[in-house]
Amino acid sequence: MSSVQPFIIDIPNSKLAQIRERVSAYPWHEAPVGSGWEYGTEINYMREFCDYWLKSFDWRTHEQVINRFPQFITEIDGVDIHFIHLPSAHENARPLIITHGWPGSVVEFHKVIEPLADPTAYGGSAEDAFHVVVPSLPGYGFSGKPEVTGWGIQKIADVWGVLMARLGYDHYFAQGGDWGAMVTTHIGLQDKEHCDAIHLNMPVVIPDPTTMAELTPSEQASLMSMKFYQDWDSGYSKQQSTRPQTVGYGLVDSPSGQAAWIIEKFYQWTDCNGHPENAISRDELLDNVMMYWLSKSAASSARLYWESFKNPSQDEVDIPTGCSIFPKEIVRPSERWIRKRFTNLKYYNELEKGGHFAAFEQPEIFLQEIRTYFRSLS
Repeated sequence: MSSVQPFIIDIPNSKLAQIRERVSAYPWHEAPVGSGWEYGTEINYMREFCDYWLKSFDWRTHEQVINRFPQFITEIDGVDIHFIHLPSAHENARPLIITHGWPGSVVEFHKVIEPLADPTAYGGSAEDAFHVVVPSLPGYGFSGKPEVTGWGIQKIADVWGVLMARLGYDHYFAQGGDWGAMVTTHIGLQDKEHCDAIHLNMPVVIPDPTTMAELTPSEQASLMSMKFYQDWDSGYSKQQSTRPQTVGYGLVDSPSGQAAWIIEKFYQWTDCNGHPENAISRDELLDNVMMYWLSKSAASSARLYWESFKNPSQDEVDIPTGCSIFPKEIVRPSERWIRKRFTNLKYYNELEKGGHFAAFEQPEIFLQEIRTYFRSLS
């Protein structure tokens, strides 16, 4: 059995100084007057954001946001996997692995990890306790970067199964959004012997063609959001799924560029009413950006698109499944579309607020959804 080693984030001061130097020296380019966010990340916002980064943001304080959790590194199939592991003290707690996506990180879950592990300390019930495992995807954050091809969502699903077994969990639950939802879906396909149920906040399904003649208003809206995404919001995906190495050269060289590449999606995909910080604080946005810049993971994270889009799957999933649909998610499939693929759908709920980064934006709602669904399986 490979060892599991404790890990603490401790970034050298020289690297933090390098960030300040590069942000300070960024050669600001022009933007059309009044273009707002239509051209991409709005330039006046980025100037303000970078000025705050230079003058007010204290990484050492925010380093402790993650360091307060027990963190570890373990090697699986030649790649170091970084993960948070917070076991619960409650006797009947159930193991739960939670997976982030792009452009997120383990930082997304910093407000829900402790309430999941110790619900009674946060107004919950002991029956809702989980042993919480939150890994960084390979090529993301402080996980290692695969040096060979083949590390798509199917491979990662297998690796997560190995990780849970290595931690001593013979049976477990899995949860995810974005790439995390796709990894979790494949856990439900590939590790049914050990994974007892999954929960998704971005189920990936194809609209059922047999419903096109009688679409509900919400399904019509879903198709419109799909069209908007394809026409105006998916350029990043096309680039990262075809030439991930190319985009990496610029992003690993410029912290300001890396921030703009990420923040655009926090504007577009959150329930923010026109300003990303209406959904997530500036410090939290910077925490997440720093996870990419400090680890130089612009190219390695983008490669997940290249690896996974080559072999997409819509295989039916028959493991117990719960889905929570947030109103500002990229695409919001209907219950009947979801049931077409997830044939053992046990829970479906449409929420009134929140977006793509559910645990980050609406931690209390996210917690309630997790608790309600998994409690219903008892």
